[in-house]
Formats: sequence, structure tokens, C-alpha cells
Amino acid sequence: MTNVLLVCHANTCRSVMAHVLLEKMLVERRRDGMIPSLDARIVLREDDIHLAEDAFASTDLRRHREIVAAADLIVTMTAQQKAMIGAYEEAQGRPILTLHELAGEAGDVDDPFGQGEDRYRATRDEIKRCLELGVDRMLTLLDDWKLRGRKEISR
Repeated sequence: MTNVLLVCHANTCRSVMAHVLLEKMLVERRRDGMIPSLDARIVLREDDIHLAEDAFASTDLRRHREIVAAADLIVTMTAQQKAMIGAYEEAQGRPILTLHELAGEAGDVDDPFGQGEDRYRATRDEIKRCLELGVDRMLTLLDDWKLRGRKEISR
């Protein structure tokens, strides 16, 4: 099994949207694969993704570093989150990318929290676009990571 850790500030908006959109893309490619905020659930319904309120539980990675240690790939929403996670001993040697880096771009996915459905919609679309651009690269990175016996690979 392969573990991809998706990280955002509170793990209730961006990482939830990225998680379910990535799962959908992997199912479409025939690959296996927090309490989500109301706005995130509303805009995901527009993509025919229906999440129950209890579908996810937020996890504080500072207290649960075993999740970081189990990750084969870590994808963050911002460069600041990438630096924070990258400083954890458990993350050393693991590939860590921002979502935009995965897509071959620069930039951060800003937090839409409290900014209404239109901002969540724009964030969902940004995440979706980055995943569509980056999913094949992600699968290649994961294959390389496995082939090298989970030894450090270039980020």
C-alpha cells in the first residue's frame, strides 16, 4: 500500500478537497488509492462528491508524527507547511512537495476558510487543476520511491 499525506493548516478544507479529488482521479486511472468544513462539502457536491460530516477527522501532525513516518509522499498546500513538515525527523528523506510543485508550478494554495462558497469553489478548482497536472508525476515519484526501497529521492 502507498500512503500520500495531504497537509493543510487545520486539515478541514484544502487537504479534504485534495484527498477526495485525488481519490476520484486515481479511481478513474484504475489505481487504488477531519471533519470537513461545510463550505468544502458544498462545493465538492458540485463535482458529485458527497461527504458526510464525519467522513474525516482533523489530525495534529505535531502530536502524531507516526503519520508523517508512514507517508510515502507528502503534499502540502503551502511552502510554509512544507518547511514545517520537512523539519520533522520523521519526514527526513521523504519526498515533500507543495501541490503547485507537484503540478510543475510555483505558488501556494491559500486557505479559503471563512471566505464563503465562491472562494471555496475557486480553491477547489485550483486544487483540481494542480492534481490533474500532477497526478501522473505523483505516480512516477511513488514508483521511484518504492523502487529505491524508500530511500531518499530528489524533491
